[in-house]
Amino acid sequence: MPRDLDPVLLRTFVCTAQLGNVTAAANELKLTQSTVSQQLKRLEEQLGLRLLERDHRGARLTADGARALTEFNKLLAAHDEAWRALRGHTPQPLRLGLPPDLARRWLPDILARWQPVEQGTELSLQCTLSIRLVAALERGELDMAVVQGTVPPQTECLGEEALVWVGAADGNAHRRNPLPVSMVAEDCAFRVYMQASLLAQGREARFVYETGDIEATTALVRADHAVTVWMADTVPADLRALRDEGLPALPSAPLHLLRGPRVDAASERLARVLRDVLSR
Repeated sequence: MPRDLDPVLLRTFVCTAQLGNVTAAANELKLTQSTVSQQLKRLEEQLGLRLLERDHRGARLTADGARALTEFNKLLAAHDEAWRALRGHTPQPLRLGLPPDLARRWLPDILARWQPVEQGTELSLQCTLSIRLVAALERGELDMAVVQGTVPPQTECLGEEALVWVGAADGNAHRRNPLPVSMVAEDCAFRVYMQASLLAQGREARFVYETGDIEATTALVRADHAVTVWMADTVPADLRALRDEGLPALPSAPLHLLRGPRVDAASERLARVLRDVLSR
């Protein structure tokens, strides 16, 4: 006979899977850690499946857990959509975070695919550095974020993008020593990659005008006052990627999709839009 799945248990599982930690899920759900553990155990017993491997490092999805996460997201999205339709609730805006360089390059494409009336909800946007977006999502200030570089576990990797040195079209800043560099801000996700490459080459850098404003960095590079490091796909047309110019090689950097506990039809649609636009 078919059995009913308790949405409460499903939400607890989804939240734990997305945050990768029982304690973090308990804080997010306003439950005790023991309650979360009991709910996860009940769900696994009902299904007869091991969904999460839990130890001192956190909670990691098993193969069955990964399949369950996909199906439970669909169920909860349909559940929440039915609730709103029957109760006449106005959907809350979806709070999306993007790093400034991705927003400048890809936000027009994202918005072109997201029509508020058709999708059933508005987008609320926050554009700041990746490390700040991770913190905002952990504080419950965002529903979803695309971030660059190293991130917490249990995230969805959208692919990797080559990092490149960027300079003025006819500039010479890359030939100066020490190398004048503007990385937007001290906590830029690409700073560690850039510093490691310069260290390997034995070259010194001089950091200039790191104000947290990507447009200020762009203006500096355009005026040949500094070089910077960006993903190859985000270099503005009037600047150039500095290849074969004597600068050290840079690695690729991953793009990750991070999600908070919100699971509904609108958030699932937005996740699909982000995958379509940003996946490599």
